[in-house]
Amino acid sequence: MKIIGLSGSKVGSKTKTAMDYTVQSLTKNYPDAEITLLDLADYDVQFSDGRHYLDYDGDTGYVAQTIMEADAIIIGTPIFQASIPATLKNIFDLLPVDALRDKVVSILVTAGSPKHYLIPEQQLKPILGYMKAQIVQRYVFIEEESFYRKEITNDDVLFRIDRLVEDTVILTETFRKIREEKEAEYDF
Repeated sequence: MKIIGLSGSKVGSKTKTAMDYTVQSLTKNYPDAEITLLDLADYDVQFSDGRHYLDYDGDTGYVAQTIMEADAIIIGTPIFQASIPATLKNIFDLLPVDALRDKVVSILVTAGSPKHYLIPEQQLKPILGYMKAQIVQRYVFIEEESFYRKEITNDDVLFRIDRLVEDTVILTETFRKIREEKEAEYDF
């Protein structure tokens, strides 16, 4: 099982901190999974210009192909000005419309205000649904007060991240089994 952690911003530390903990939880609890953290701050991703994702090279091509090969994606995003960052939206724009078909996608959000808790519902889930993702319905919303010196200090947040990781893996395994059973029905 290939699981991608996608840290969807080039700035700030809270989303990266939360995604680092998420990857640690995945590695600890699911050692057989192939886990990759794509922190967009570490890559020079071009703006989408409408080309097929395989026509991009360098960091852009690597990020797009890694996402396309994944079985599951855990997206970590901050909320800026009541919206997802342009760097994350650009990733969606680089991919084909059905890029997330048969992929389980879960969401982890960091925000400076509790007023932004519905942004994933209003902005991110519609994009993921349009791209045919199987969305883990519950997401983790982390407010600024849960961080101190680049660490998560709220045990409830850590528990919710662990649960998100578990839900992501279980849903991925469940959908894989369903697809295998459906494909076994065909004689060719």
